[in-house]
Amino acid sequence: MQRVCSRGAPEEAQAAVRALSSRLLGLAGDPARDPDPSIYLALRLASDHDPRGEERYLARLEDAFQHRYGRSLQAAVRPHGHHQQDAAATENSTSTEGPETGRLALYLLGLRATCPPPDPSPQRLLVTWLKYYLEEDWAGSRHHGHPLTSYYQYSLGMLALCVHRKRVREEVIRRLLVAEHHGRFRHHGGSTMDTEAVAALAFTCVERERLVGPGLAAELRAATRGVRRRLVEAQGEDGFFGNVYSTPWAMQVFIATNTCRAQLAYGRAMAALLENLDTFSTAATMAQVLPALHGRSYLDIATMHCHEELNTLTPAFLEPLPEVPGNMTVRLVVECPEPRCPQGRLYDQPVPAPAGASLLDVLKVAAAQGPHSFTFDTQDTPQGPFLSRVLGLGPRRHERSYWQLLTAPSTSLQMGVADYRPQDGETLILRLSHW
Repeated sequence: MQRVCSRGAPEEAQAAVRALSSRLLGLAGDPARDPDPSIYLALRLASDHDPRGEERYLARLEDAFQHRYGRSLQAAVRPHGHHQQDAAATENSTSTEGPETGRLALYLLGLRATCPPPDPSPQRLLVTWLKYYLEEDWAGSRHHGHPLTSYYQYSLGMLALCVHRKRVREEVIRRLLVAEHHGRFRHHGGSTMDTEAVAALAFTCVERERLVGPGLAAELRAATRGVRRRLVEAQGEDGFFGNVYSTPWAMQVFIATNTCRAQLAYGRAMAALLENLDTFSTAATMAQVLPALHGRSYLDIATMHCHEELNTLTPAFLEPLPEVPGNMTVRLVVECPEPRCPQGRLYDQPVPAPAGASLLDVLKVAAAQGPHSFTFDTQDTPQGPFLSRVLGLGPRRHERSYWQLLTAPSTSLQMGVADYRPQDGETLILRLSHW
């Protein structure tokens, strides 16, 4: 795999990056964790490898995805687009959950990064499923003004098909191009950096692989330049593009377009990430940052060549977090804006909890204490529990809303409910927000 843009982290920091890869490998070996294709991608794009460990993780991914998508699309979907409702179709398709564009895209990227390449026959079926999901998202964007999933997943779908050198309809590409041009990735007055970045990666791949005509290719190049310019303009004094977690995606854009050395912003971002490696403490966040730290982007997958990879990486196993003695009290506030909630503030109570407890622990304590009735639900995702409903409220069908996590007065948390650990006296706000 050629890396003409950057060698990633400077030599004096490579030991720390290798240690982060070792910790990710250790987490990947935990059979209690569901396999995540982004973890496999981070291991494959690293400079050091544990071939047998990666093979075992790939086998787990194959079991999960081939079981789910081992059924032909024609068998799982009726001729007019209606999903079968028999038990087999429910088990092997996503009829009740909607498209899984992003997750399937990441798995296909992982298969393309495998050395030696696996049997292409199952891949063809998976590509067919991904094309179907992307078309579903495209149709959703026409009817609702946004994909059924998100522009982030839409972009990943385009990128994965491109890396597999599969064409998609020009109208599907233009839908993402128009969304980027009109700033439809933005929410709450800010820019969704990771979505902008993944869209730019998809544009760059489609143009580089010559999967479109010269006119559209020129538009894609111009859009990518615009994304790069906005990333530089949005870089904060701390060196991050948006925040610490969106920065690795932004750095992949500079890597993929070979502009690392020409952009001082890239070097500042790399230095900022290296100073904050402790922030990446979960498997999902480690997988997100490691490709950039190794100076690689998802586009490098398209030019990977199989060669003998040395067994130079050993897993490291994290010690459990030490227990913090004592107790704390945090204030928990739930806000729901008009017109859905005329009263605005639905809950405002102090919650006692053990010192060092996570936000998820605090929510569990609040749900158990009376007389104030507090309820919440979470969904399991590869990134950990996702807060889906609070006090019975969640996104309505086709409504682009989510529960935003903040610490008073208005600082958005950059961690999930299971990762953030509030301090004594802190006010935590759960706000139903639109994006």
